Amino acid sequence: MNSRERVLMALNHREPDRIPVDFSGHRSSGIAAMAYRRLRRYLGLEERPIRVYDPVQQLAIVDEDVLQLFGVDTIELGRAFALEDKWWTEWVLPDGSPCLMPVWARPERDEDEWVLRSATKQIMARMPPGVLYFEQTCYPFAEDDNLERIEEALGEVMWATAASPPGPIAAGAGGLWQLAAGAARLRAQTDRAIIGLFGGNLLELGQFLYRNDNFFLLLAGEPDRAHAFLDRLVQMHLANLERFLGAVGPHIDIILFGDDLGMQSGPQISPAMYREFFQPRQRQLWRRVRELAPHLRIMLHCCGGVRELLPGLIEAGLEAINPVQITCRGMAPAGLKADFGSRLTFWGGGCDTREMIMTGTPGQVRDHVRRLMEVWRPGGGYVFQQVHNIMTDVPPANIVAMFAAVHA
Repeated sequence: MNSRERVLMALNHREPDRIPVDFSGHRSSGIAAMAYRRLRRYLGLEERPIRVYDPVQQLAIVDEDVLQLFGVDTIELGRAFALEDKWWTEWVLPDGSPCLMPVWARPERDEDEWVLRSATKQIMARMPPGVLYFEQTCYPFAEDDNLERIEEALGEVMWATAASPPGPIAAGAGGLWQLAAGAARLRAQTDRAIIGLFGGNLLELGQFLYRNDNFFLLLAGEPDRAHAFLDRLVQMHLANLERFLGAVGPHIDIILFGDDLGMQSGPQISPAMYREFFQPRQRQLWRRVRELAPHLRIMLHCCGGVRELLPGLIEAGLEAINPVQITCRGMAPAGLKADFGSRLTFWGGGCDTREMIMTGTPGQVRDHVRRLMEVWRPGGGYVFQQVHNIMTDVPPANIVAMFAAVHA
C-alpha cells in the first residue's frame, strides 16, 4: 500500500496497513524553522539551508530525508513551486540563525522590529524583539467597511498577502497554466497524498478585515450587513475555486479549507449563529467542489473547541477536520470518536503540542501518543498529525519519540 492509498483508505473509514502520517502537509501540521534546524542536527543529517515557506509563522520546508525517516504520507501542493534559487532571499531567524525567505514576502526592518508590508507599503504585521512570529496590525474595515473593495482590502491583510509557495508564481498572465503544470509535475513525482490549500475562510476573513471585536458586533447587531459581506466573500471564493480546481483539481487528492471557529473554552460562535451565517455558505462551496472535482476529499482546518459545531459542519458536507485540539473543552478523543467517527475523519489530535511535547520526557511522549492511537485507530477515519505546528522550543528528542510511537 502506498502513501496515497493509505490516506484515502483512512478517509473512507477503513483501517489501512498502518496509521497514515501527515507532517508539513499543510500550514498547521509543520514545524517552526528554528526547531527544524535543531531536529536535523539531532538526527545527524547534513546541514542544508533552512527555507521558511510560511513568513507569518516561520515554518520550515521539511526536506525529503526527514519525510522518509518519519514515514510521512502527505505533501502540500506548494512543494511543486519556488524550486529555483531566484525565489529565495537571505534572512535571519529570531535566534540569529540564517535562513531563506520567499522573495515576495521578505520582512523589512523598522527601527527595532521586523515588519511585513503590503504592495502599497502599508505595515500589515509586526514582530517586536523577543517575539517568534508576526502579528496582524492592519484591519482595513475597522473604521469603514466598503463592500465594493473587499479584494483590494485583503491586499492589506497579513494572512491574505504574506503567501507561502506557490505565492505569486501562478499569478498574472499564464499563471493558471503554471499552476496546472506544477501540480501535474508533483503528481508524477510522488505517491504521497497531495493536499491543495484553498482557504475559503468566512469567519476569519471577517475578523481579518474588521478586527475580531468589530466583526462579532456586526454578526450580532447588523445581521443584514453581515450577510451582505459574507455573500460577497462567497462569490469571490466561488470564482477562485473555479480557477483553482480548473488548474489543479485532477492532480490533488484533498482540498483544504480554513476557518478557526473555536477557542480553548469552546466555539467562538453559537451553533445557531453558525447555522445562520456560515453553514449554508460552506455547503455552497463544498457542493461546488463535488461538482467540479468529485474525487476530492474536503478538509477544514479549524482550531479550538468545536464539538458543538461538528453536526452542522458534517451536514454541510465536511469529510475531515484538523488539527483536533484535544486539550480544548469538549474535544476529548474518545467522545469525538464515538459520536462522530463514522462520519468524520479526524486529521490530528495525535500529540498534545500545548504541553506534552514541550515539557514531557521522550518516554512520556511515546506513552501519550500510543494511548491516543488506541482511541483513534479503530475503524479508520484517522490521519496522524500533532495538534498544530511544532513550535520553536520543542526538544528534538520528543519529536522523534512522537513519530516512533505512531509507527510502533
